[in-house]
Amino acid sequence: MPSNVPIAPDDAVLSACKAVGIAAFFDPGDRLIYAHPADVPQSKALAGMHVMIAIEEASFLSAEAPPVRVSAWGPDGSSDAQELGTVYASDGAYPITEEAARCAQATAEWFAGRTAGFMLLEALTDYGITPADGLSITYASHSDTYDVPLPLPRDEFARLVIADRNGSVRHVPSVHTGWSIMLHDERGEPVGDPVYITGNGRPVECSEDSAAAAAFIADFVTAPFSRHCDCYAQDGHSPRHDRECNRYRRS
Repeated sequence: MPSNVPIAPDDAVLSACKAVGIAAFFDPGDRLIYAHPADVPQSKALAGMHVMIAIEEASFLSAEAPPVRVSAWGPDGSSDAQELGTVYASDGAYPITEEAARCAQATAEWFAGRTAGFMLLEALTDYGITPADGLSITYASHSDTYDVPLPLPRDEFARLVIADRNGSVRHVPSVHTGWSIMLHDERGEPVGDPVYITGNGRPVECSEDSAAAAAFIADFVTAPFSRHCDCYAQDGHSPRHDRECNRYRRS
């Protein structure tokens, strides 16, 4: 194709996927591109883990890509699929070839299992905080969390609830927008504002952000809670503490 002829967004994405070793095809009925692991035949692609690339309609003569959204899908136990999370999204402010390369790279990261959540788990491992040592993981359709228990007096536990600002930890590092950590009391209710939060809605460097969040979590877990309590639980008649009780503040 002559260099002065703009390439269609669909063709650019398909070429970029091929360049990074991802199988992909265009569905003219859905007007979508579906990407899947190279070892899965196209006829079975939508029955397993796959990625859907949605590109808005745009003028063929435009040099810039239209808005695009890349989402991951997987089996839900029935004949349908459930959305697992956003892999990549852009308002289309980049040249078509650059946008296509970003889509393909994010998709490759997803299939390789290099999610932001995986990077945070790696960082937490440096401090001995692992799923086998108290850390629990919750995957939901709209919000995922990592929970770290915090021992309290009277054999009760508070917990740190770690989530991505966009709701799911199962996104690729290139679209990570920051970690948010909330302290929850023994009833499972949040205590005040987030004790840690990063980002402003725009992508941040995931490895550095995960390392910083892991260091904060490790420090919080080892820092003693105040033994002084001035809320109504101190009267000895109630096991519950006020949500603003300084029992939940670090010394």
